[in-house]
Amino acid sequence: MKLFNAAKGLVKGAGFAAVVAATISAASAQDVTLRGASMFDENHAFTKTMVKFAELVDENYDGEVAFDLRLNGELGVESDYVTFLQQGVAIDYTIMAPSNMATFAPSIPLMDMPFLFRDPAHWEAVLSSDVLKPLEDELLEKADIMVVGYTGGGVRNLISSQPIGNLDELNGHKMRVMGAPIQAQIFSALTAAPSAIAYNEVYNAIQTGVIAGFENEAASIQNLKFYEVAPNLTLTKHTITVRPIVMSGKTFRKLPEDLQAAVLKAGAEAGAFGRELESREDALKLQEMVDAGQLQVQDFENREMLLEMVVPVQDAYAAEIGATDLLSAIRAK
Repeated sequence: MKLFNAAKGLVKGAGFAAVVAATISAASAQDVTLRGASMFDENHAFTKTMVKFAELVDENYDGEVAFDLRLNGELGVESDYVTFLQQGVAIDYTIMAPSNMATFAPSIPLMDMPFLFRDPAHWEAVLSSDVLKPLEDELLEKADIMVVGYTGGGVRNLISSQPIGNLDELNGHKMRVMGAPIQAQIFSALTAAPSAIAYNEVYNAIQTGVIAGFENEAASIQNLKFYEVAPNLTLTKHTITVRPIVMSGKTFRKLPEDLQAAVLKAGAEAGAFGRELESREDALKLQEMVDAGQLQVQDFENREMLLEMVVPVQDAYAAEIGATDLLSAIRAK
């Protein structure tokens, strides 16, 4: 078998947190090596999905290919990954938040806009269709980054050092948001005080009082122990995450045609695998933290009002980027 098996493929070694390598034998020469990166450990859904992606490429490709997957943020954070992918260096594939690609493709954060999806069924219908293709085309044209599949499925909520349970408590709340302008616009409309802070600085920023909280899904809260500084979670359920599986366009064009076909097939199948996995694990991980006494969870009072407050902001953002028809198509799914 050319590739690692999922149970044995995560290998720890000096100088890096983990490497996933695919070989026939130690002496074998490989035609292609694809380099991946994850900010998280081997237990995170993103990492498991990238391992699955590699297995699926192997199943669908007759040639030799190796996968070198670096974990635990060894190669930086997602903003670094975007630069590497765009330049075609250090990283060939990864999974990341659309907002982190906004510098190169300003419209791409639309797919991850807060309060975009009505419910999980609506989210799955959109990601299983080609409705997001205009955004994929823009990303490829402006950033030379290809979307080969869609994972995600975590439900993002507010997490804070003090309880935030209603609009009065949310008013003026100093919180971190991702770098895309629409993220700040949405939470500003909800009367919070958002600011973009690098993800790897969030823990210390809460600890030192620079911010009082942020928003995230259960897997990342648990994986990076954010509950230690922000033990209060409010069920705003403002986002069901969309996380593209992406590949450098420069890398993709260098691949043999049959390997390109295998990558695209594997991306779609790994995306479906990852969506099911993360959706299933999200509620379990949240309950684990509650049971361990790490998080106190509460509902947001009159959440329906939040949905009404953000519609004008969503509409204005879509009009600004020329995506009014796209937003309508997403809502109609």
